[in-house]
Amino acid sequence: MKKKQKLPKGWTQAKIRELIAHYDNQTEDEEFEEIEAAHKSANITMMAVPTNLVPKVQAFLARRRSA
Repeated sequence: MKKKQKLPKGWTQAKIRELIAHYDNQTEDEEFEEIEAAHKSANITMMAVPTNLVPKVQAFLARRRSA
């Protein structure tokens, strides 16, 4: 039996398709500009996380959001 996937609050299938289309149709220059803008933003912190710790970081952030 296939389990129905639960979407994050406020997300819809249409919103997900729109996001996928945005990144699928983005040029390399647009991708670079977006990354550069994130690096320069005062409201965003970029971090490197070891791949094996990503699930734990995601779980931690989910707990913080729901608290």
